[in-house]
Amino acid sequence: MDTLQQQYLQALGIQTWELKLTPETGVDDSCKVSARAHSLESIQSPVAVPEPQRESVPRSSPNSPPADWKTLQYRVQHCDKCSLHQNRTQAVFGVGDMQARWMVIGEAPGADEDLQGEPFVGRAGQLLNEMLLAMGLKREQVYIANILKCRPPNNRDPRPEEVQQCEGYLQAQIQLIQPRLILALGRIAAQNLLRTDTAVGRLRKQRFEYCDIPVIVTYHPAYLLRSGKEKRKAWQDLLYAMQVYRSLEKKELEQQGLLQ
Repeated sequence: MDTLQQQYLQALGIQTWELKLTPETGVDDSCKVSARAHSLESIQSPVAVPEPQRESVPRSSPNSPPADWKTLQYRVQHCDKCSLHQNRTQAVFGVGDMQARWMVIGEAPGADEDLQGEPFVGRAGQLLNEMLLAMGLKREQVYIANILKCRPPNNRDPRPEEVQQCEGYLQAQIQLIQPRLILALGRIAAQNLLRTDTAVGRLRKQRFEYCDIPVIVTYHPAYLLRSGKEKRKAWQDLLYAMQVYRSLEKKELEQQGLLQ
């Protein structure tokens, strides 16, 4: 672990000397909509993830929908499917690399996001940036979106009908981006993506699938700001996400004959 990464971990409130872990035996790549249980206590602290080599891996399949970001963004910005549009300042579409390998999905816009039109700004956004940097990723290297595109009043939990009306937009974003891995932040994102009411604490340490894309669950940055003692667990989740990501990258390189 380099000095810069240690600085980011310290910003997260994590003592790096406590992360003395040993390598994991492997990751199951089989495609099922179910949990993949792998012990986080056995994952080694990895080096920073290198910048994606996009030219070596196809970005989409022949069955992918046409890449029409402008139309999708226009529909989100002018959406009136549910009552949330009545009080929004603006819809919060998403931000980041539209060919990102990593996709981060949160709950819904808050007051700052509603004003700025960008997900994860303010204190929670700053902490998310630190979490990404601790993994060797810059904010602009990932794509960040939310389950909902409009802010619920008083930051209340999204209602089922609101999630349902917004779901098609998120699915379209995922299909256009074709990410290699989804990081679900918090209860609302995890439960809606995985169709479960299981608590985040029980969804951690496992690999799930959404549209054949691996999903790793961890705590929402806003929750971590309130519960600093959980930051160490969040870092373990990020270690596990990087382990899964590296396994996928290795498999793709092997399939292309670029790695023996």
